[in-house]
Amino acid sequence: MTLPETSVHQNGRTEPEKTPLFAADGVTVRFGGLTALDGVSVDVRSHEVHGVIGPNGAGKTTLFNVCCGFVRPDQGTLSWRGTRLPDLRPHRLTRLGIARTLQGLGLFRGLTVAENVLVGADRFRRSGFVSALLALPRAARDERALAERAERAMAEVGVLEHAHASPASLPYPVRKRVALARALAAEPELLLLDEPAAGLGHDDMEELAGTVRRLAERMAVVLVDHHMDLVMSVCDRLTVLDFGRVIAAGEPERVRDDPAVVDAYLGEEADR
Repeated sequence: MTLPETSVHQNGRTEPEKTPLFAADGVTVRFGGLTALDGVSVDVRSHEVHGVIGPNGAGKTTLFNVCCGFVRPDQGTLSWRGTRLPDLRPHRLTRLGIARTLQGLGLFRGLTVAENVLVGADRFRRSGFVSALLALPRAARDERALAERAERAMAEVGVLEHAHASPASLPYPVRKRVALARALAAEPELLLLDEPAAGLGHDDMEELAGTVRRLAERMAVVLVDHHMDLVMSVCDRLTVLDFGRVIAAGEPERVRDDPAVVDAYLGEEADR
C-alpha cells in the first residue's frame, strides 16, 4: 500500500498533501531586455506560512506583484484551488479570498484607522447603494456587521484603541498593524505580506512573528521578507530566488544549509 504524501507544519500537524491553495507555475516576467522572473514556480498550501526570500534584485517583489495581479506574467499560469486564473487583477483578490499588505502601507489619507480597516471588510457588504441612501433597516444591519468585523481585526493586532485616530498621527509600527488589520478584516484564506518586518524593532518583530503563527491556524500566509530570523522562525516552507530563478525550496532547516543559498544570500550568517 502506498501512503499519501504528507506535510508537517511548525505546529506539529501532519496533513495529507492536497491541491495547493494557490500556485504560480512557470512564471516568467520580462521588463524590456531584463528577465525579472525566469520560470518561477511556487505552491502555497492551506494553513502554512510560505516564505519567499532572496538577495536584492532576486525577483521577490516582482513575484509578489504577479501574485497580487499588479503584474501580468509573460509566461506561466496562476491558479486558485486548482482552477486557473487567466486574468488576475488586484480588485478581484478579495472575492477569491486573498488579501495583501504592501510595503508602502497604502493607508488612505483623510480616513481614521477604523475607516481604513472597514475598507477591508467591504467584500461582506450585502446592502446596495439605494438601501444605504434610504437608510433602510437592512443597510443599518449591514453597517453594524461590517463595523464588528473591523473591530475584531483591530483588536487582534492591538490597534483598537487608535480606532478614531488618523493613521498619519501614529508611529510607523502601529501604522503597519493598521494595514494588517485592514487585510484581516477581509477574513482571507490567503494573506500576502510584503516586507511586514521592514522598519520594525526587535520587540515589534517578535510580536509580528507571534501574530503570523496564530494567523496560520486559520489561513495560509505568504511572507516576503529579508529578515532571516523572522523567516526561519515562522515559515513552514521557503522558496529562495536569485536572479529571477528558484535556487532552493523546502523546509527552512534544509534551505538554510543549501550551498546555493549560502552563496547567493546567507553568506557568513549561515555559519553562525
